[in-house]
Amino acid sequence: MDFQELQKLLVANALNYGEKYNVKIDEDFAILKLYEELGEFSQAMLIHRRKSRPEKHLPEELSKEEVAKELADVLGMTIVTANLLGIDLEKALNKKWIHKDS
Repeated sequence: MDFQELQKLLVANALNYGEKYNVKIDEDFAILKLYEELGEFSQAMLIHRRKSRPEKHLPEELSKEEVAKELADVLGMTIVTANLLGIDLEKALNKKWIHKDS
């Protein structure tokens, strides 16, 4: 699957979420949701690194799976946000990370 296809599927998923829960998926929603997902990722990392209350600790593999899920949410909402802002994220990533000197 190429990046554009992935973006299309993620945006469709977000729009379906909006329809299902009667939530307008706009720039404000996407940016605030991205912050929420970053917080959940941070919490998962604290648990994974055992820097949380002991009752929250999980077995290594389970905590790693939780980190992966939350990181996927961060990436997904980043892509949705870029789409709503009219940003070609693939082009921006290529310019910023791959061909920095170009």
